[in-house]
Amino acid sequence: MRAVIDIYSSGFRRYFANTSWLMGHRVLSMVVALFVGVYVARYLGPERFGLLSYAGSFVGLFTALATLGLDGIIVRELVKNPERRDELLGTAFWLKACGAIVMWIGIVAAIPFTNNDTQTNILIIIIAFGVIFQAFNVIDFNYQAEVKSKFVVYAHLVQLVVSSITKLIFVWLSAPLVWFACVFLLDAVVHSVGLTAMYLKNSGKVWHWKWRWETAKELLRESWPLILSGMVISIYMKIDQVMIKEMLGAEQVGHYAAAVRLSEAWYFVPMAITSSVFPAIINAKKQSEELYYQRLQKLYDLIVWLALAIALPTTFLASWVIRVLYGDAFLPAAGVLSIHIWAGVFVGLGLAQGKFWLSNNMQKQQFLITLSCALVNILLNIVLIRIYGVKGAAISTLISYAIGSLLMPLYIKDARLMMRLTYNSLFILGIRTWLRKKLLFVLH
Repeated sequence: MRAVIDIYSSGFRRYFANTSWLMGHRVLSMVVALFVGVYVARYLGPERFGLLSYAGSFVGLFTALATLGLDGIIVRELVKNPERRDELLGTAFWLKACGAIVMWIGIVAAIPFTNNDTQTNILIIIIAFGVIFQAFNVIDFNYQAEVKSKFVVYAHLVQLVVSSITKLIFVWLSAPLVWFACVFLLDAVVHSVGLTAMYLKNSGKVWHWKWRWETAKELLRESWPLILSGMVISIYMKIDQVMIKEMLGAEQVGHYAAAVRLSEAWYFVPMAITSSVFPAIINAKKQSEELYYQRLQKLYDLIVWLALAIALPTTFLASWVIRVLYGDAFLPAAGVLSIHIWAGVFVGLGLAQGKFWLSNNMQKQQFLITLSCALVNILLNIVLIRIYGVKGAAISTLISYAIGSLLMPLYIKDARLMMRLTYNSLFILGIRTWLRKKLLFVLH
C-alpha cells in the first residue's frame, strides 16, 4: 500500500523548499550553460572542442581519487550525528585534500601512456589544478544534511555568472584553446570561495573544523569500496571519449561530446531529487521498513517518468536539435544523441539505487556491480566503435547502464526487494500488474 504524502506537513514543506532551490538553480544553470556551451563549441569547432572535452574526460578518470567516496557518507553521518559537524567536516576536508595529491600522481603516471601532444597535456594539467579545490565541497554536504541547499545555490549562481561572462569574453577576443581550459580552474576557485563565504556567514567558522585520526579511519573504512566504485563510475562516464580520441581522433570526440553534453544536460534533475530526499529516506528507515520502501518506490517512479518524458521527443528531434544548436559541422552528433538519451533512464535508476546501497551499508556489492558493467562497457567500446564509430560508443554506454540497473543486482539476495521497486517503476502505462505477475516471481 502506498503512503499518502501530507503536503501541509512541516517535513514536506522543508524538503519541497530544498528541492525547489536545487531545481531552480539547476534549471537556470542548464539553460545558461547550454547556450554558452553551444556558443563556445561553435567557435572552437569539432576538433578543438573535442580536444577540450577529451582533456576534461581524462582528468575525470582520476577524480574519484580526490573525492575518496566520502560524499554520501558525510551527508549520512551529519544527519545522524549533527553534533559532530566540525569533526566530520574538518576530517573530510583534509582527506579530500590528500586525495587530490594522489589524483595528481595518478595523472602524471598515466600521461606517458597516451598519444597526446604537448598542447593536450597542458590542457589536462590546467583542468586538473581545479580539482584541488573540490575539498571545499564538504560545505555542500553540510547543507545537504541540514536541508538548506539555498546557501549552496547562492555560491553556484556566482560561479555561473563569472564562468559564463568569462567564456563569452574569450570568444569575443578569439582566445586560444588553452584559455578555455583555464575557465575550469576559475570555476573551481570561485565555487570554493563562494561556499566558504556562505558557511562563514550562516553556519560557523572553518577554523573550528577538527582533524581526528579515529574519524578518518572510520570514514575510510566505510568509503574505500566507494573510492573504487567512484573510479569505475568515472570510467563509465569518461572512458568513451578517451577511447574515441585514441581510436578515431579529436574531431570525432567533438561530435560525441556535443551529443553527450545535451543528453546529460538534464541529469541534474535526478541528482538534485535524490540528494534532496536522501535525508528523508534515512529518517524513514529509522521509523519503519515499510515507510522506507514506500519512499524509495516513489523516488523510482518519479525518475523513470522524467526520463521517458525527455527521451521520447529527443529521439525524433535529434537532427533538428543538433542543427539548430551546433550547426551542420556537428550534424554527425545527431545519431549519437538519439541513442545516448535513453541511457538517462538507467542513470536515474542508478542514482536512486545508490541511495539504497548507501543506506543499507552495501557499498561493496555496489562496487562489484559497477566494476562488472564498466568492464562490459570497455569491451563493447573496443568492438562497436570500430564497427559503428561514435554511435558504437553510445550503444555501449546504453547497454552497460541497462545491465547495471536491471540485471546485475538480481544476483544479490538482499537487493531483490529493491529490484522489485525498480521493475515496478518501469512497468507503467497500465501494464504494471500484468508484467509483475509474469516476470517478478523470480524475485520472491
